[in-house]
Amino acid sequence: MRNIAVLLIVLLGVAHFATVGRCEDEILEEEEASEEDSDEEEEDEEDDTEVKEENGVLVLTDSNYDTFIEGKDTVLVEFYAPWCGHCKQFAPEYEKIAQALKENDPPVPVAKVDATVATELANRFEVSGYPTIKILKNGEPVDYDGDRTEKAIVARLKEVAQPDWKPPPEATLVLTKDNFDETVNNADIILVEFYAPWCGHCKRLAPEYEKAAKELSKRSPAIALAKVDATVEGDIASRFGVTGYPTLKIFRKGKVFDYNGPREQYGIVEYMGEQSGPPSKQVQAVKQVQEHVKDGDDAVIVGVFSSEQDAAYEIYIEACNSLREDFTFRHSFSSEVSKLLKASPGQIVILHPEKFRSKYEPASHTLTMKDSTSVSEVQEFFKKHVIPLVGHRKPSNDAKRYTKRPLVVVYYGVDFSFDYRKATQFWRSKVLEVAKDYPEYTFAIADEEDFADELKSLGLSESGEEVNVAILADGGKKYAMEPEEFDSEVLSDFVKAFKKGKLKPIVKSQPVPKNNKGPVKVVVGKTFEDIVMDTQKDVLIEFYAPWCGHCKKMEPDYLALGKKYKGEKNLVIAKMDATANDVPNDSYKVEGFPTIYFAPSNSKQSPVKMEGGDRTVEGLSKFLEKHATKLSQKRDEL
Repeated sequence: MRNIAVLLIVLLGVAHFATVGRCEDEILEEEEASEEDSDEEEEDEEDDTEVKEENGVLVLTDSNYDTFIEGKDTVLVEFYAPWCGHCKQFAPEYEKIAQALKENDPPVPVAKVDATVATELANRFEVSGYPTIKILKNGEPVDYDGDRTEKAIVARLKEVAQPDWKPPPEATLVLTKDNFDETVNNADIILVEFYAPWCGHCKRLAPEYEKAAKELSKRSPAIALAKVDATVEGDIASRFGVTGYPTLKIFRKGKVFDYNGPREQYGIVEYMGEQSGPPSKQVQAVKQVQEHVKDGDDAVIVGVFSSEQDAAYEIYIEACNSLREDFTFRHSFSSEVSKLLKASPGQIVILHPEKFRSKYEPASHTLTMKDSTSVSEVQEFFKKHVIPLVGHRKPSNDAKRYTKRPLVVVYYGVDFSFDYRKATQFWRSKVLEVAKDYPEYTFAIADEEDFADELKSLGLSESGEEVNVAILADGGKKYAMEPEEFDSEVLSDFVKAFKKGKLKPIVKSQPVPKNNKGPVKVVVGKTFEDIVMDTQKDVLIEFYAPWCGHCKKMEPDYLALGKKYKGEKNLVIAKMDATANDVPNDSYKVEGFPTIYFAPSNSKQSPVKMEGGDRTVEGLSKFLEKHATKLSQKRDEL
């Protein structure tokens, strides 16, 4: 036994020595391998910033861009997407450009960026379409919007690459408190943008606005475009009620008008071109008025004056200016036109087309202007008499002519062409018989195909009747007449029942939730009045669409907000699918998703809309607490 023990000790010692020897060798190998791996990692890191070349075009990425650009005078960069057909088509031309500029003296680097991979760069340069071409001059981007040809791009690059080249001054005027009033007061017409430097919409508008400014500056007479940094010039922004960005306003000799036009280069140019002309066109011949009355679809307004120096004419033009998009304005200094209209200088006449005339209303309306007549009085005259007793409601005139409520709409196959005019007027005459007795309501006929979606929402699309009727009332409420054979008596009974409050409104609604005790209350069309319009409680409501990405992104924060305030008995955090439910109140307009309103307990008809802002728990809480009327101090914090 003793000999065996000695043998074991010897063997263990040898094994230990061998193990130590092996470990030292392995450690040396591991250290060498580690050094090699470290070298490889360093090489990999260097590879990240290495600029590769493909067919003469340098490849820039998020990792190598800044290092490459630093210190370079001029660089041409294309932002592309691999799947983009225009980019593929442009690629051979771009390679020719790279070769040509490589031979330039001095050479100009030509590079490309895969915007679908280098998303940081694409966002930095606000790339929204492919291909986007930028010229970098000392690191600062210069937009290129010329032809995508070798000749045009190389010529532009050589121009920008000149040592003494400087970007041309902005065509857009910069207004501050020092020059704002003087500029807008002296301009016949000027468009002013109120912006915030951090605003994404403003950044997207900026290049389009500048291009439009350049084009309009070349006109004769030129039309100026200007901008005001509303975050710096807060007093000016407040003076003109600027609450969101960008806000655009038109000024004419200091008088302000809303801008309702497009927000891209060509749209701005066209719209401002139209706005720069007079709001009323001169009528010199009787025939011009007669043609409009005979074949027109809308009322024509004609002002009769002695001359352009007539004080009444100046008031008329000023009244026309802010309504120029809504009405057809004419004026005349002709005695023949005056005779046709049975008007004298200083009078304004509204004429309805022949097809809308009836024995229940005058063919025209006349306003006699006095020295005391104001611009607002003239405008009220326009609005009061511009639609006939029973007009033709169409998608094109709905927002301009038929916003007043209650609106009684009679739907059928409306067609004023020669073959169908008799049938159209037959049904219209039935409506006229009732409309004459309800001057406080607006009546209109509408083609059933033009308003197919509206009929569907009223439950009338499958009625089987030739004529259907609805009343669109205040607060977004709508009422449908039970389908039956139409005549004036049936219509009269329906309108009479509405007036007496005997009709039930039609509300598109999902089923009322059986369990609605969660931190975020679910509102449907049928419960909107009970939950949102409850005067005992403040309500924050989100109108969402199930498919909306922004809504989905906000959902966890909105749920967390509900949990945060779950202890508040007089505060409701709610949401409503606005695609599946009617919002039965006009004060809660939903024009995009998500739309968020705060409905204070003491002012349900004047909810506060959340404009932009931070839609995290913190941002939503700040908005809520700013407007709350019933918030206690004790809340369950997350």
